[in-house]
Amino acid sequence: MAGELEKYKKQKDFLVCVDSDGCAMDTMNSKHFHCFGPCMVAEWGLEKWRDEILARWNEINLFTMTRGINRFKGLAKALGEIQERYCEIEGLGALEKWVQTTPELSNEALERAIREEDGVCLRKAHAWSLAVNQSINELPEDEKRPFRGVRETLEKAHERADVAVVSSANRGAVLNEWERYGLLEYTDVVLAQDSGSKAFCIGGLVGKGYAPAHVLMCGDAVGDLKAAEKNGVFYYPILVRFEEESWSEFATDGLSHLLDGTYGDGYQQAVKQKFMANLEKR
Repeated sequence: MAGELEKYKKQKDFLVCVDSDGCAMDTMNSKHFHCFGPCMVAEWGLEKWRDEILARWNEINLFTMTRGINRFKGLAKALGEIQERYCEIEGLGALEKWVQTTPELSNEALERAIREEDGVCLRKAHAWSLAVNQSINELPEDEKRPFRGVRETLEKAHERADVAVVSSANRGAVLNEWERYGLLEYTDVVLAQDSGSKAFCIGGLVGKGYAPAHVLMCGDAVGDLKAAEKNGVFYYPILVRFEEESWSEFATDGLSHLLDGTYGDGYQQAVKQKFMANLEKR
């Protein structure tokens, strides 16, 4: 399997990019219910308002238009609301500034920011992120499985297209989960949190020589759609609570439209409308 973006080389004429959590892997709810939100409550001592804060965390990250937001952006947004409603969050401004200005949203980038300009909220955000990763590693294996149909669909796609994982999740977790279920066999490159934003990664991949009309991003969140649109490539949605049906349709219809050049002939608009309507119902 190829290495990171700078080492990657185009092999086929088509490229299918696939998000991991909540798209290929049925892990998103579990990680947020048991890891992200609870670790935030523990790190900032928010037990007094635990239930309300966790419910709001899940709304932000799972069931509204901000579904799939980067962990640090989601944290800054949640802490901003907590400061408005419940208690002071010391040093929040430094975290908000970093989230808005950094070209890379990762633990490593946050470590560099802390070395340059130390701050209590930056340090706590880093500790929280590490605790989240540890908590995810401790989740039962049966809570970190791919959706039904993913492996078969990736195998089918890989016959005609290069396949890239484009995820904002922790790289180690992505590699472990995809390897465990044999998905890396049908994957050419894994680009995760440490590789840059999804838009950046897709742009870098397109720059390897693909025609934009031969590239598709498969995702479950608005951020995935925006990353695709920013690079002028197609988008295929995995619908929340209809994930298996979405993968089945991609195997039978979406992939065929991409390969025969008809994806933009009404099909793209139809699946995009279905995707937006599904999120707006939450």
